[in-house]
Amino acid sequence: MMLTKQKFISMMAGIFILTLLSQLAYGHGMSEAERQAIIGGGNLRYLWIGATHMLTGYDHLMFVFGIIFFLTNFRDIVKYVTAFTLGHSVTLIYATYNGIQLNYFLIDAVIALSVCYIAFANLDGFRKYLSIKPPNMMLMIIGLGLIHGFGLSTRLQALPLSEDSLLLNIISFNAGIELGQISALAAMLVLVAVWRKSQSFGTHSRIANYSLIMFGLLLFLVQTHGYSHSSPSEELTASAEPSPGIIAADVVASTGIPEESQPSQWKDTITITIPARSGKEYKFHLVQGAVLDYSWKTDSEKLYYDFHGEPKGDKTGYFESFKTNTDNQAKGSLTATFEGTHGWYWENKSPLPVNVVLQTRGTYQMVAAKKELKDDSLIETPNAKTRDSIY
Repeated sequence: MMLTKQKFISMMAGIFILTLLSQLAYGHGMSEAERQAIIGGGNLRYLWIGATHMLTGYDHLMFVFGIIFFLTNFRDIVKYVTAFTLGHSVTLIYATYNGIQLNYFLIDAVIALSVCYIAFANLDGFRKYLSIKPPNMMLMIIGLGLIHGFGLSTRLQALPLSEDSLLLNIISFNAGIELGQISALAAMLVLVAVWRKSQSFGTHSRIANYSLIMFGLLLFLVQTHGYSHSSPSEELTASAEPSPGIIAADVVASTGIPEESQPSQWKDTITITIPARSGKEYKFHLVQGAVLDYSWKTDSEKLYYDFHGEPKGDKTGYFESFKTNTDNQAKGSLTATFEGTHGWYWENKSPLPVNVVLQTRGTYQMVAAKKELKDDSLIETPNAKTRDSIY
């Protein structure tokens, strides 16, 4: 019977660890489906995304698992978990609200080391191996929680947050994070409580904490490798040629530097300033079958953008999105499948204005020039879903 019980405990621990490892490639990442879902969603959507994000955040979960590993008193569990919660909540809200962005590879590398730290402290490594008094655990958990909050903020800022209800969006996301953490914590406490009754807990607990250190070091190497292979110069050299003559649903919008060395190839060059914490549109009028080749880049920050079109004469607010992403440049070609306005909405989440240099060629008419025409039939009625536009 004891053997069966040990097998059960080992199986449960293995499932938990494998669950963490299965999220290795996705821990903080926001999928395109999540990104699209949150664009038009309310605060409940931010709450849901926050909860699911924490439940797949393997590094945060490993850190919490390390915190409660040897805690048996409920008051101590509440005290230390609350300290971690306050720490990451402060930086999540403050950094996101003020547009403070740090390199997510470096932040995640430090978070990985925090997992190593908590496991090393569980093993009483400071006294055993360094012969020093361990730092105050409460202060360390608060400090490391602040760092975890920056990690959560970098991922939240990758989403197109609403300027009108920014603080509520952030608070909703953070509340979701806490709900996800509570759910994961409940499962951890059950697992550890059952495991602690086993006679082999003492031996296996040491193995588990050494494993946490190894996992933390592995995550640290993964993040530092990612940082070393994501320099700005490398990001800016990737390019792809536009493919003319494709339908709107297959718009080519790939990363690349505009071919400024050959300016004669472009018909128009337009500079658009996107204000801080705001957004703007720029549109062209295309008839059905017209081709628009484009290339744009910013002078600094990445922007969320929605490349879309609105049919002529439509009064319902309908528009068709061809490409949405967050980047500092894009290029491609569009063949219009309907007559109407076609162009971009850029959203700037940074605290400073960002300039966009847009280069275009093809058969089109700038919407800004339509006011000069006597033919009022060419003037598009502003779309109900259209945001701050340039006309």
